[in-house]
Amino acid sequence: MSTLKQRIAAQIATGGPISVAEYMALCLFDPQQGYYTTREPFGIAGDFTTAPEISQMFGELVAVWLRAAWEAVGRPSPFILAEIGPGRGTLMKDMLRTLAKLDPGFLAQASVVMVETSPRLTEVQRNTLAGAPARVEWVRNIEALAPLPLLIVGNELFDAIPVRQFVRAGNAWRERAVALDDAGNLQFVAGVGSLDPAFLPPDAAGAAEGAIVELAPARSALMETIAGRIASHGGAGLFIDYGYLVPGVGDTLQALRKHRYEDVLENPGLADLTTHVDFQALAQAARGHGLDAHLATQGDFLLGMGLLERAGLLGANADTAGRERIHSEVERLAGPDAMGNLFKVLAVTPPGVAVPPFEQAH
Repeated sequence: MSTLKQRIAAQIATGGPISVAEYMALCLFDPQQGYYTTREPFGIAGDFTTAPEISQMFGELVAVWLRAAWEAVGRPSPFILAEIGPGRGTLMKDMLRTLAKLDPGFLAQASVVMVETSPRLTEVQRNTLAGAPARVEWVRNIEALAPLPLLIVGNELFDAIPVRQFVRAGNAWRERAVALDDAGNLQFVAGVGSLDPAFLPPDAAGAAEGAIVELAPARSALMETIAGRIASHGGAGLFIDYGYLVPGVGDTLQALRKHRYEDVLENPGLADLTTHVDFQALAQAARGHGLDAHLATQGDFLLGMGLLERAGLLGANADTAGRERIHSEVERLAGPDAMGNLFKVLAVTPPGVAVPPFEQAH
């Protein structure tokens, strides 16, 4: 049993069951034994691989989008270029390299900032960005950013923010909690908290006994904070994560360790816990601040930004093995059976601002 598991069990034994959201927060962000505070989760040697680790093309195309968004919002100067939840720094490294070639004037007017809460990941990012073509600063939250126009990117940011789960119990929806069974093991139970039916998704009325609904007020709150900055100071945001465009009933809480799924309650602090992101809720949070919210699948977004053209250019200078690798990367990033449909993209802009590849879809 992990040390964190022992501590969680002791906390429940003393104070009673804890909500799923509290359990997720302890597993991921506990200062001593939380997953993100103690581990190196990214890449082949870690527990999962993100799009920037799969291919440089991902960061290159996000950089092209940022340059187009800057143009669309009136080329503000000075402005902040930020990434929130930046992992190992691979995405920012690829973006800065691309932007330096694409438009040196863009970086000359940008303050590059990483929004990162983990001191350990901050050090990893510093090493990754040591030779970057721009000076990079670090802050711990959005509130610490200077009051300037903001271009911000978040890749696989929202999936790790804790969610609340509610379980159908008779005619009511009870908050799902983590408790102890008779043998002292962690188990899920229906807690005492209930849910206002107004927050239920449309398909909840016919849900079976034991069905799960997920709500993520902390995710919406973060999007509202970001949207508030863009509404006040100008700019745009791009957010990419796995999730769904239409909310519905279903349990998406999962634990990932060494690229394999495992029991969510098995190894607190040693496995990554995530749930799918409700993009409709994030879009509503942005629109609540008067912004436009544009949605697409990752596949449609990357293809619309020129993924195949970029792959062709890279392939022209590669040998057979290199071309096969590039083809494989395109499939993983944009293929409908890989990340192309599972991952979604949300772009938020001031009202009426057209950004690629969403101009036709607005």
